[in-house]
Amino acid sequence: RIFEAGLPPVQIVDMRDELKAGQRGIFSRFLLTELESALGRGEQAILFLNRRGTATYIFCRDCGYVLRCPNCETPLTLHMEDKERLRCHHCGYERGRAHTCPACGGRQIREYGLGSERVEAEVKALLPEARTLRWDWETTREKHSHEMILTHFAAHRADVLIGTQMLAKGLDLPLVTLVGIVLADVGLYLPDPFAGERVFQVLTQVAGRAGRSERGGKVILQTFDPANQVIQSAARHDVDGFYQYELEQRKRLAYPPFTRLVRLEFRHPDPVIAGEEAHKLAARLQELLVTGHWKQVTVIGPVPSFFAKIGGSYRWQIVLRGPDPISVLRENSIARWLIDWRVEADPISLL
Repeated sequence: RIFEAGLPPVQIVDMRDELKAGQRGIFSRFLLTELESALGRGEQAILFLNRRGTATYIFCRDCGYVLRCPNCETPLTLHMEDKERLRCHHCGYERGRAHTCPACGGRQIREYGLGSERVEAEVKALLPEARTLRWDWETTREKHSHEMILTHFAAHRADVLIGTQMLAKGLDLPLVTLVGIVLADVGLYLPDPFAGERVFQVLTQVAGRAGRSERGGKVILQTFDPANQVIQSAARHDVDGFYQYELEQRKRLAYPPFTRLVRLEFRHPDPVIAGEEAHKLAARLQELLVTGHWKQVTVIGPVPSFFAKIGGSYRWQIVLRGPDPISVLRENSIARWLIDWRVEADPISLL
């Protein structure tokens, strides 16, 4: 398939309008109508969910405004322990929960998180005759489960395939004439400077799953932020436009390719020890940067990692940013403090 030719049209649905019309479910009226029509014609549909976006972010359902850190513009998320606090997982900024929107004054401030199980349940409730398959982490843990699910769907033993990022990769299913992107925004609001790039890549790949035969097809992209440049570029299949926009954002916020990053991560079964060690190293780094030759290097953090606990260990991280941040770690006074730390130069994610 040639990228520039034959790509299906993408229809953007503003979910704020759906709320104003009293439609409070997962699916817009348009997506639900098109889903019913496709299945009525004996065709198939894919409903896509960005798995990494299941983490909660805070936004206004009236205007779509997302609450962000005043220091680094990272979207704020609910504090793991105290649900009345919001935290920036990038620099550590915290504030209380907002009860009114700072942009429009509305009071519909909500957290949003969505999983494929909930999407499947709503499909079954609205379209009880539809045969559904889920393709996500939970349903693909066993050996050969990927192949089994895909074989079932390709043989038309199911009408709707519901799943996550793995749906974006290289499927050629001629009966699929509809792709519904349940909520395009979610992955954009992860506290990671590379989130927009990942979302654009996945959305453009997913959009190519529809209309891969003479039947044609369409993509319906649901969003609370239809003016977002990442979403607009993905809907237009505009790689060059997205590239220019993303470069401008990276330059403005001093992220790669205009600087380099080093991510330092400490893990420990005791959350108190993990935090203490992170603060100790951050203090030593700050001292070194003030007195040494690295005044262009900045220390971001320490903060708990976004995925704060993995494999029984609590994770804290520090990020160094500058022209050559790895050179700081070669200093003898710092190197001996890094024995129990994971060091990642030029990370592709800060989560």
